[in-house]
Amino acid sequence: TLIAASDTQLKAAGIFDLKGLTLKTSPIVLNLIGPDEIIFSLNRHEKKRRRRRTAILLDDLKVGDYVVHEEYGVGIFEGIEQAEILGGIKDLVVIKYMGDDKLLLPVENLDSIDRYIASGSLPVLDRLGKGSFGKLKESVKARLFEIASEIVGIAASRALIKASVISVDAGELCRFQAESGFDYTPDQTNAIHSIIRDLASGQIMDRLLSGDVGFGKTEVAMNAIFAAAKGGYQSLLVAPTTLLSSQHFQSLKSRLAPFGIRVAKLDRFVSTKEKNATLRALEAGELDCVVGTHALFGVSCAKLGIVIIDEEHKFGVKQKEKLKSLYENVHLLSMSATPIPRSLNQALSSIKTMSELLTPPSERLGVRTFVKNYDEKLIKEVILRELRRGGQVFYVHNSIDSMVIKSGELKAILPDLRILILHSQISAAQTEEELAKFADRQYDVLLATSIIESGIHMPTVNTMIIDGADRFGMADLHQLRGRVGRGHIEGYAYFIVDDKDNLTEEAKKRLVALESNSFLGSGSMLAYHDLEIRGGGNLVGDAQSGHIKNIGYALYLRMLEDAIKILTNQSTAVRAKVDIKLTVSAFISDEVVSEDRLRLELYRRLSHCETPSEIYEIEEEVGDRFGKPDMPTKQFFEIMVIKLLCIEKKIKMVSNYNQNITIEYQNGSKETLQSSSKDDDDLIAAVLHYLRNAKPKVL
Repeated sequence: TLIAASDTQLKAAGIFDLKGLTLKTSPIVLNLIGPDEIIFSLNRHEKKRRRRRTAILLDDLKVGDYVVHEEYGVGIFEGIEQAEILGGIKDLVVIKYMGDDKLLLPVENLDSIDRYIASGSLPVLDRLGKGSFGKLKESVKARLFEIASEIVGIAASRALIKASVISVDAGELCRFQAESGFDYTPDQTNAIHSIIRDLASGQIMDRLLSGDVGFGKTEVAMNAIFAAAKGGYQSLLVAPTTLLSSQHFQSLKSRLAPFGIRVAKLDRFVSTKEKNATLRALEAGELDCVVGTHALFGVSCAKLGIVIIDEEHKFGVKQKEKLKSLYENVHLLSMSATPIPRSLNQALSSIKTMSELLTPPSERLGVRTFVKNYDEKLIKEVILRELRRGGQVFYVHNSIDSMVIKSGELKAILPDLRILILHSQISAAQTEEELAKFADRQYDVLLATSIIESGIHMPTVNTMIIDGADRFGMADLHQLRGRVGRGHIEGYAYFIVDDKDNLTEEAKKRLVALESNSFLGSGSMLAYHDLEIRGGGNLVGDAQSGHIKNIGYALYLRMLEDAIKILTNQSTAVRAKVDIKLTVSAFISDEVVSEDRLRLELYRRLSHCETPSEIYEIEEEVGDRFGKPDMPTKQFFEIMVIKLLCIEKKIKMVSNYNQNITIEYQNGSKETLQSSSKDDDDLIAAVLHYLRNAKPKVL
């Protein structure tokens, strides 16, 4: 790690006097870059840390964004700049800290930073050299061990419970899948196999099924319900809203009834008579599956086998814990449109099983997304274009009071438009009746509040207009957008605002991110803005917003992962920090890759490669995409290979003076060698030859 600081700042910190070149601490001076500025190293050779994959989404990292360094804390990303270090030119990531101090991070060490994510107010920049961030991490670590202990304890107690063994005939399951009318994606197939295996294991299943909107989570759940019913067990499917409950009921009934599986619905809009009849039938074993909302909490079942929670991230922690305690000896499948944070996935993989649906259905296309100012001509053209291609339109207007007025405005533009108004104050019976009419194409436009964001599946609706889009959260907008384009026809989403030029900065960021990430599966990209914070907090069971605000979400999750691994006696891969101080010019040249964003993405990928073959694959890809690499670019790939070989051979530093090369091992021993010249290519060739033939030192 390199720091650039002015003479005044250094003297004020009591570190260095540029004029007299007097060191008051023991960093290694690397290079003067001006009369008032110097670069020096703060690397601690003895410090070890775990090899891990960086979580930065580089498409999302821009100059001015906050990042968090695992040792120095929160700073501002200021881009990439080149500097001459030890006679060689290097690319450095510049991070600004309090007091205009700067951290210059060699690009090969990008895995030590993450983009800063936390909800609420802006973070406070840390001050370099004060050690305050280290103390903050220690206090967070203590609390995280408590949280990790709770998670491990709950998982351990559930693991001791013997669960029902639910098995299903493979032929019957294949016949059920064949009736779906589409080919399953590989992810769906894998998830179903995992669930069927869990159900038959005799061990209790606690699986999380994550997938972007429209990626087929419900179909996977129906396979579990089918297996339970054929094995003689009952299922409960719990949904957060009445509308989603009704939608699931219709889907399950149409898919499962032909196979003799009895499905019923139970929510607050079901009449008392129907509710009592359903409860009696469930208790008597006359029903195989019941779909409902919170009304399902605590119902009695004759032979309950599995509980499925849909939109898991929309239930509170206490509600989910209540469900687990009510049905503690039955299998549990949670479904969520919130992508699983990768590090949390790794952390919980030993105590909670997970399946991800990352592949879109083969016939689905991305939803084209536009941010537009409100304009009657635009609204008219958008609606007419959808009607001309035989489709229908969702118009989201999130104010019940002015919904009738909005309907009148649309009628004034298009007098013959058939509009259905839908919101939470309309009774469930009427809602179901009207939705059936809409599905039967008796209406052209469904004018509704955001209650349609969950579970509505209407392949005929492929255009959505969202009024006042700047007042919605990113997760809500992404969920809403997922309601169109669900068949084989391309969907369109229009985010309408009053004035694009006068949006708040936060609203602009949300809408730009949504507009630029409209490809299938983009939920995983958007997760780092909004979805991940809520979903991750709920998964953990303790959002700990204060700690997340202080150190950032990514570092918080990484520390939680470490705590869980320690408590479950898992070995963690560690590596020593490697200092490569060779006088060679090594960087991805802007003549080869002109865009900073693309170079940063390549640096990120290279920083988390774990084998030389991965680096050579990326080098080959660069050749295919951008043309033959020039000398500095080729040498950077070779430096990355040297770094990995040093980790493997337990070497902590490689340096040179002219032709003389020094190899220093972690145990303190040293080796010296000579290259045929002090040219860059000869130095690199000599080091690579030594590393490929040297045996690792015993520590």
